[in-house]
Amino acid sequence: MKGQEREYTSTGVPPWRSPVALSVALHLLIAGVALAGWSWSNPIKEPPPSSISARLITQQKPEPSPVVEPVDQPDREQERKELEKQKQAELQQRQKEEEARKAAEKKKREEAKRKAEEQERKREQAKAEELKVQKQREAARQKAEAEAKERERRKAEADAEKKRQKEAKRKAEEERQRKEEQRKREEAERKKQEELARKEAERKRLEAERKLQEQQLEAQAEQSRKARADEARRQEQAAAAKARESQMLSESQKYQALIREKLSQAWYPPSSATEDMTARLQITLLPTGELASVKLVASSGNTAFDNSALGAVKSLNRYPVPSERDTFETYFRQFTIEFNPKRLR
Repeated sequence: MKGQEREYTSTGVPPWRSPVALSVALHLLIAGVALAGWSWSNPIKEPPPSSISARLITQQKPEPSPVVEPVDQPDREQERKELEKQKQAELQQRQKEEEARKAAEKKKREEAKRKAEEQERKREQAKAEELKVQKQREAARQKAEAEAKERERRKAEADAEKKRQKEAKRKAEEERQRKEEQRKREEAERKKQEELARKEAERKRLEAERKLQEQQLEAQAEQSRKARADEARRQEQAAAAKARESQMLSESQKYQALIREKLSQAWYPPSSATEDMTARLQITLLPTGELASVKLVASSGNTAFDNSALGAVKSLNRYPVPSERDTFETYFRQFTIEFNPKRLR
């Protein structure tokens, strides 16, 4: 060989199908799929994902080795198996990396979703707080409006009340003035009536005094006439009474004498009687002359003497009495009589 020639071993694989090229292409494909999937599955705006840097490592193109005859076929088979194992290991590594990437992306998506949900919750809470504040503001506004309306209503009521009180005061003043004028008219009318009544009373009083004087004069004259008539009548009655009394006395004396005579005839004094003995008896008669009762009012000191007198009074069934009732009532209704041996009185 001229110079020094490098011997190259050909694997029979095109350069674009080399493991390095396949690895780079596979990483680019995974990155594209991940970006597309992330953009499709996450509509919520999230921070941009971490960039994946890929570096294409180009293997120096080996110089073509001179074609030589394969020397050892088992070595190529071994190399192929090694290459297959390497590919299998790279595939498993890529799967693990893919799973790790998917797990990281899932976690990132879940974190992004959690953050989005947290932001949404915060937005909802902020919205609720804002709504609450708005409601409070609305309530405060409505309360302020209600208070303003209430103040206006109260002011209107106060104004109406003042107006009503003013009107009532005016009416009361008018009513007071009317009543005062009416009172003055009534007072004037009352004074006028009182004056008329006073004059009428004075006239009546004078008329009454005049009539009273006339009546007094008439009464005095009548009394004078009555006094004279009474005096004349009294004198006549006195004269008649005197005459009557004289007549009654005369008649009573007559009947008393008759009674003494009858008692004298009926009385039998005892033998022991003396002239000094006197018994006084009270006799009560009926208008018919019958004896009503007899009572010893003064004893003679001698029982036999007293009993004889009582026996004489009781022995008479009927006493002589006047038929004139006045004479009987005056002298014979009840009288006393004395029993003495010498006389009966």
